[in-house]
Amino acid sequence: MKKVRVDDKMQRGYEYELTAPAGEDFDPEFTPELTPKEMLALGVFGGVYMRDCRDEFPADWFEYARFAADKKDATLNFFQINASQPLAEWVRKGWIYEEDQRGWFQRYCRYYMGRRIAGEDARQIKRWKNMTRHISQVKKYCAPGDLLCRRRQRQAILHWAYDSRKI
Repeated sequence: MKKVRVDDKMQRGYEYELTAPAGEDFDPEFTPELTPKEMLALGVFGGVYMRDCRDEFPADWFEYARFAADKKDATLNFFQINASQPLAEWVRKGWIYEEDQRGWFQRYCRYYMGRRIAGEDARQIKRWKNMTRHISQVKKYCAPGDLLCRRRQRQAILHWAYDSRKI
């Protein structure tokens, strides 16, 4: 087992173990359509997410990542629209797990790399599955392939590793 030590802007001295091979051995109910690397290259979270975490993850994840030079820039998102709530709102709603202070995407990145936390993984997979209600709405109200229809909802879906370009 490999240990990972995290020292970034939001976490200092946090350590976790990788107990599964990267990109493998996912829970059978968790079938993301996009990898973290693909999501970063497509444009998610206004280009501000994970800029200071590069040492924790493979360098090639960031090769084509769309990062903002300064503050959040919605034009860097694939659908060029802001579809994120502030981190403070995530905290207020109880969505943040103490070990993944940046939220769901950070947890997904660590899960993808091989970290497993039984109870928390189950909770986050349930949240991931709940995004299918948004996919159903896009399918109901948009013509197939109409990427201009419900752009905010499509961007939010993309943030959860569903490939909303294919709906």
